[in-house]
Amino acid sequence: MKVEGVELRRIAMPLKAPFRTSFGVETDRDILLVRVETGDAEGWGECVAMSEPRYSSEHVEGAADVLRRFLVPALPAEVDANTVGASLAPFVGHRMAKAALETALLDAQLRARGESFGAFLGAVRERVPSGVSVGIMDSVPELLDVVEGFIGEGYLPIKLKVAPGWDVEPVRAVRERFGAELQLQVANAAYTLADAARLRRLDEFGLLLIEQPLADDDLVQHARLARQLTTPVCLDESIESAAHAAAAISLGACSVVNIKPDRVGGCPEARRIHDLCRAHGVAVWCGGMLETGIGRAANVAPAVLPGFRRPGCGRLLMKPRSCAWTDMTYPPGARVHRTRLRQSALGTARTPKCRYGEPSASS
Repeated sequence: MKVEGVELRRIAMPLKAPFRTSFGVETDRDILLVRVETGDAEGWGECVAMSEPRYSSEHVEGAADVLRRFLVPALPAEVDANTVGASLAPFVGHRMAKAALETALLDAQLRARGESFGAFLGAVRERVPSGVSVGIMDSVPELLDVVEGFIGEGYLPIKLKVAPGWDVEPVRAVRERFGAELQLQVANAAYTLADAARLRRLDEFGLLLIEQPLADDDLVQHARLARQLTTPVCLDESIESAAHAAAAISLGACSVVNIKPDRVGGCPEARRIHDLCRAHGVAVWCGGMLETGIGRAANVAPAVLPGFRRPGCGRLLMKPRSCAWTDMTYPPGARVHRTRLRQSALGTARTPKCRYGEPSASS
């Protein structure tokens, strides 16, 4: 497959409501899209890096820079989705940027031959159940109202973001209000092993899992914590590759893994993590990163693999600012060209005048 051009498109989209976690509060998303043109088709990918390096070391400006200066120029004259990983491997890290480029190339390749992402990866089902992630609220009554609304829309399970001071009581209130049958789980990396006694108090609520309770670089402490809890420990940010998953499993640091394809380097690496976990009897599920529908479509594909036995968190959280569409996705057969472009100083990258909100700084 010959790549004829690569574009970087930068858009700004507000969230329907502020999303608060232990990492901070997000009110909008600064989104970097990658579009690849080949002689036969075009493909799209989305970089899920945040505006600032708070969630991870990657951020949007850095991702755009590494794509322009290193990753795109490293593509050979002829490339396909099975070989692009080797071309990008010499560059350390930058998994989100790599995933965006790799996904765009894979999308173009599959479009050209009329094959779906699911078929390429080995899908075993056509439908994927979806839960929702609920951020930290200002009060318990507000939380209960939000959860009730999501349950009414059919989202299960409900994942509650927690942090020291916002954990036991909110979880208790949700459990008491909606009953023991509600599928409920909690996250995020806001605790240390010294908080083990407090985290054990969550065991009484019959949670599906507690996700990434400790720092992402501490598998040993997660293993120690897992031995003290009856609630299954799920790792998210700690798992950036199949090698990381293998280390976590060997240590006993988790019994569940949250696989986010755009965070681990793309769908092929997500499939490798899935295969490894399945071979060791570790459950997996697919989380999201507040993507547009472009990025979320790449999440749905691996979620139909046989090892994904738990529903993901797939609700779209974006809202438009002057159009009737609710996201960047379109009906089958439509083309995703809702931007007016101006040439950037760098030539290969372009910055959109986006109908969904004000354009961000020039990429």
